[in-house]
Amino acid sequence: MKRLLILTLACTLFYATALPAPAQEQSTAQPTAEELEKQKAEREKNAYRLLDQVIDEAQSLRLTENRVRVQINAADALWDKNQGRARSLFTMAADGIAELVRNPPMINNRQNPGQNQDRRSFQLRQELVLAAAKHDAQLAYQLLATTKPAVPIAQNTNEQRRPRPMVDPEDNLEQALLGRIAALDPKLAAQNAEQMMEKGQFPRSVTEVITRLSQQDPEAGAKLADKTVKRIQAANVLTNNEAAVLAQLMINSGIRQPTEGTAAANPLPVGVPVRGPVLEQAAYVELLSSMVDAALKVTSPPQTNQQRPASAGNPPRGRAQLPNPNSPVVSNRPGGPTPEQTEQINARRLLASIMIAMPVIEQQLPSKAPAVRQKLAEMGVGTLANMGQPTFLTGNVPTSDSLIQAAANAPPQAQSRLYQQAAFRALEEGNADRARQIATDHLPANTRDSVLQRIEFRELVKKADSARFEEIRQSVNRLQSDNEKIEMLIQLAGDAQKTNQKLAIQLLEEARQITNRRATSYDQFNQQLRVARAFVSTDTARSFEVLEPVISHINELLNAASILNGFEINMFRDGEMTMQGGSALTTTISRIGQELANLARTDFERADTLAGRFQLTEPRIMTRMSIVEGLLTPPRPDRPSGTVPVNVGRVGQTVNVRPE
Repeated sequence: MKRLLILTLACTLFYATALPAPAQEQSTAQPTAEELEKQKAEREKNAYRLLDQVIDEAQSLRLTENRVRVQINAADALWDKNQGRARSLFTMAADGIAELVRNPPMINNRQNPGQNQDRRSFQLRQELVLAAAKHDAQLAYQLLATTKPAVPIAQNTNEQRRPRPMVDPEDNLEQALLGRIAALDPKLAAQNAEQMMEKGQFPRSVTEVITRLSQQDPEAGAKLADKTVKRIQAANVLTNNEAAVLAQLMINSGIRQPTEGTAAANPLPVGVPVRGPVLEQAAYVELLSSMVDAALKVTSPPQTNQQRPASAGNPPRGRAQLPNPNSPVVSNRPGGPTPEQTEQINARRLLASIMIAMPVIEQQLPSKAPAVRQKLAEMGVGTLANMGQPTFLTGNVPTSDSLIQAAANAPPQAQSRLYQQAAFRALEEGNADRARQIATDHLPANTRDSVLQRIEFRELVKKADSARFEEIRQSVNRLQSDNEKIEMLIQLAGDAQKTNQKLAIQLLEEARQITNRRATSYDQFNQQLRVARAFVSTDTARSFEVLEPVISHINELLNAASILNGFEINMFRDGEMTMQGGSALTTTISRIGQELANLARTDFERADTLAGRFQLTEPRIMTRMSIVEGLLTPPRPDRPSGTVPVNVGRVGQTVNVRPE
């Protein structure tokens, strides 16, 4: 009996010590598909519950523009769950915008209050239209028409302040909408693109339409591409800026390779612009040939820097430079450039575009290649023919050797950047000695020291252990500014995280100590938010700890701003903070919302609680709306620990298309 008792006790002790090991292994194992699905369902449940709260709280907002912005973002987030309610919110937002256009509020803007309100209304209108375009193309065009103002938006005619051609904001918005609906309904987008070109317009977004349509219907995509090329050829690209820019975009994107049988297997991403080759070889060569003929009409080199005073944007150099192919035409003359000058400017821009495509010209248009090389020589710019096939044409990642070869044949103003890229590429290839040699032999002193320092730090991280942390710390402390120290510590932590989690946390904690103070500038707020973002992938608790005092400080600044409103700043109207005010304080609140959105994926309750720490309704709504969007947005694999991208049109964020 005694022996049986001892045996039973031994078995009990064995299982007591053996059981924790499998449990520990299970805790570190990757979640199963079922667990991931449960996590997603829980995130969506939290997101929609919080969204209902945001919509209810937004009803107390007094400013129409604030309510409209929340309605747009809420409709966008609700579409997949409750399309009827989302449509209703889009309609309510459209009604609010129409009311703003009819009865614009008084805004304190001494220079041009009317134009300032035009911009605000246009901003809201484009957010509405582009958000709806992600879900229903017909609805988007309906909202575009119903919110169109009876009087065109006032354009800035102060030629001395902005000496460049006028841009019609309505055309810009229609072009942006065309690109957005291309992902949703490529055939409708193609019909609208053809109608725009028939009216003499050349929307830049037609490149995306062709790409999307070709994936769905290769034959229809090829026909649209052919029509576009013929439309460009029929126009005078030396006087038609739109046609010239579209041609340059198509040339710069390179030759599209045949994709028969791969379209269904490789669907294009939805919700983000598609970049890449547009034209297949025959159409590309046909367009390139026409653009070569136009570019060769340039008769004189641009004014050299020796003939005009040096400035920050015009560094002194001894050779003529071709303009950026995508830069707008700018003239210092009060009346703008003459037609002859415009033709020459556009010819030089085209020459810059086809210079990039020299390998294709050599292969496909050999009879025209000598004339292009001669014209480039007359312009004082060397060709890129000896740089090897450009990356955008081949799709290959450049090696350190190819970057060095490219730098040796590049214009002087581009050489330093290429050599710097070559050094970092050699470092990524695992050849630190080669990276040091490139930096030492080819880079100017200030850049060389920075690159060599980065190489040194990278080597320290590779060999890092607990004893080497102090060595890294001393090296970082030799950097001059806090920004440099924080940036380097975050980069090193990212490198160390793959192999040494403990060191990564130590490095980030060191960065945190630098920012562990009361911010006295927006730059210091930015430092704190960068550290909070970096901790997301290593220790979310520390991220929350960094953000808590930031929110308390923002509350104090908002109280002060409300008192100073109308004197030093203008963030409030009718006692309410404008969510799209364009101030640094509003931008900081939006950044906080982004960080809370990232944290909410792992700790929703704490993120929501922290958002509730804002004393004013407006920043609470802004940050909680960011959390909702973050929970409903799939994480991107190229972002640390499932962080989410910033959505265009988010509350407090600015979309790209705007009236000039």
